[in-house]
Amino acid sequence: MKAALLGGLSPAAFLRRHWQKRPLLVRGAFPKLRDPITPARLLALSLEPDVDSRLVLTRRGGKPFEVFDGPQDPSRLRRLPAANWTLLVEDVDRRVRGVRALQSAFDFIPRWRFDDVMVSFATPGGGVGPHIDSYDVFLIQGRGRRRWSIDSRAVPAYRTGLDLKVLRRFEPEKSWVLEPGDMLYVPPGLAHSGVAVEDALTYSIGFRAPTHRALVAAFAERLLASIPDDRLYGDPDLRPARRGTAIERKALRRMQAIIRDEVARALRLDLAGDLRRLVGARRS
Repeated sequence: MKAALLGGLSPAAFLRRHWQKRPLLVRGAFPKLRDPITPARLLALSLEPDVDSRLVLTRRGGKPFEVFDGPQDPSRLRRLPAANWTLLVEDVDRRVRGVRALQSAFDFIPRWRFDDVMVSFATPGGGVGPHIDSYDVFLIQGRGRRRWSIDSRAVPAYRTGLDLKVLRRFEPEKSWVLEPGDMLYVPPGLAHSGVAVEDALTYSIGFRAPTHRALVAAFAERLLASIPDDRLYGDPDLRPARRGTAIERKALRRMQAIIRDEVARALRLDLAGDLRRLVGARRS
């Protein structure tokens, strides 16, 4: 199963050669794929108030890539043209069992790294423009066809005045038209763009990682919670000040020592539980 999914590679080989390094196109990764959701069901989900969705109009007068956040307006959906738009719905794996089953094919990746399965339905010409993601994603093609392109030289400079972060410059190095059952793995940081050739469903299996800022924030929160409010700076050896507004070097060194000691003490605490809660919250 995994060999077909990964184009003949074992999970270990895929992780070694491609994971967070280079893209991988697999024709027929899901040779018997039957769409677990219909476009009509996806549109209906986007109307629900607790569902995150985005409607992206590729061209609408003078403003390209116009975005409407959910819950979607039923009257707007009824007025949509036959082409040049896409609807993206987050966390569909939580609502549709068949969509959730797609994620199980990637059980060789630690579960805590899994974020969600986003499903998009696009009409011809629909897409979100060339962009760069900060997460690993497996793009599985359902019904219809979509053309994907990549540009490894693109820099994160974006067009102004748009609702989306669309790259200012994107020069495709490679392009593929994905057929039903095909899959494209895109590592984080690689510029890519997908445009529907015809009415198309795409399943995006996303794997995110916590930012350094989030990890440090979790540590800082634990550190602050562990310090009693009555633990105060002390200077029993204080001497008359020479300059009333200046902080003496001795006081600065004492403050630096306090910070070092508190951080060192916090590092000896059991932070595993806090980090588990941090990454676990992503799926709560």
